[in-house]
Amino acid sequence: MYAIIATGGKQYKVAEGDIIKVEKLGVDAGKAVTFDQVLVVNNGELAVGCPTVAGATVTGTVVKEGRAKKVIVYKYKRKSGYHKKNGHRQSYTQVKIEKINA
Repeated sequence: MYAIIATGGKQYKVAEGDIIKVEKLGVDAGKAVTFDQVLVVNNGELAVGCPTVAGATVTGTVVKEGRAKKVIVYKYKRKSGYHKKNGHRQSYTQVKIEKINA
């Protein structure tokens, strides 16, 4: 059984027991979180929503919140002496999928 959920402007294919990293939710570790934007559910038969499957939810618990590895953004223009170095670390929430309610 799997489902495709939408959160943080992205789509994730999840199954029960999966651990996924999603955009920061602002929920403490150990708390339950529910995703109600379920686009597809497959539990033997495929249910595709238009745009979401009615009554379907995915529940999980927050494992931790953290920040990803640093990505270096370097801008350079030749012959003018222009150099600009910048770094970015994206915040994320790690969620363990507990149950898919179809």
